[in-house]
Amino acid sequence: MDPVALTRQLIDIESITGKEAAAGAFLASYLEELGYVVERMPVEGERFNLFAKPSHTDQPALVYSTHIDTVPPFLSSSEDADNIYGRGACDAKGIIAAQVAACERLLKSGKSVGMLFVVGEERDSLGASVANQNPRGSRFLVNGEPTDNCIALASKGALRVEVVARGRMAHSAYPELGESAIDKLLDALQALRAMSLPHNPEIGSSTVNIGIIEGGRATNVVPDFAKAQLLYRLVGSSEKLREAIVSAVGSLAEVQFVLDLPYMRFLTVPGIPTMTASFTTDIPMLSSWGEPVLLGPGSILVAHTDREFISKAELMRAVELYEQIGTFLLS
Repeated sequence: MDPVALTRQLIDIESITGKEAAAGAFLASYLEELGYVVERMPVEGERFNLFAKPSHTDQPALVYSTHIDTVPPFLSSSEDADNIYGRGACDAKGIIAAQVAACERLLKSGKSVGMLFVVGEERDSLGASVANQNPRGSRFLVNGEPTDNCIALASKGALRVEVVARGRMAHSAYPELGESAIDKLLDALQALRAMSLPHNPEIGSSTVNIGIIEGGRATNVVPDFAKAQLLYRLVGSSEKLREAIVSAVGSLAEVQFVLDLPYMRFLTVPGIPTMTASFTTDIPMLSSWGEPVLLGPGSILVAHTDREFISKAELMRAVELYEQIGTFLLS
């Protein structure tokens, strides 16, 4: 197989979160043609995960995994002498191609390996959650995300928070007759921005991003509703941070915690450079699939951008590294 060609084929099939079915169907057919037994694991509607294993084993000892879905917008593929461009080039369609190529090499040397490709990582890890209820007995999970081909010592967790403020509508000429939900929300957000966030000397400080703010009816109406969505990057347990968030918001608004993925530490392999990941992965939702390793080609700094790309040299190097990791873990 050709990892560069497979990467481009996958990029050219739109698979924005929620619309992964076409890419999943292509990948299933591709793996079946290589001789794998491929299971389509239902997730939601037409969406499904893929579990692929060689025909001669029921329970691979090691499973390579990453996600099929991408963030919007769709960007078709292109390439030059050095790089492959397009949505998913490094996050994570190039990783899929590298993992397939590594499995091909390991199977030829008699190693017990399989693959798990999931949907929904970019939104809520729904595919990983479903997969975790259907483990296949693997001892190790090698997950792929863009780490510049370094092996991750740890990754930050994620706490997604919704802050909802409620008020009372009135004519904007008589604001004293109403109660502005937007004013309440702004005060709540200012209190959250002023909080001191946890620090971990191994991975750095927690961070917060106010990603979405919505609310109001019209410019001449005192707003009765406003909502903000925030994402905290965790460097430890979320328990005390959750308590601090609720305390800071107080009676200004309601606080809802809609996703809580923990800070994680991972296995390492001698001879591979290390890093710490400020982003979150599906690994916390795949605890039933074995002890985790995190490594992938490409840079997280270009993922989710209009200039997303992956170096061809780094892609091919990832094949070697995935093979090295599999050989080490299964020895």
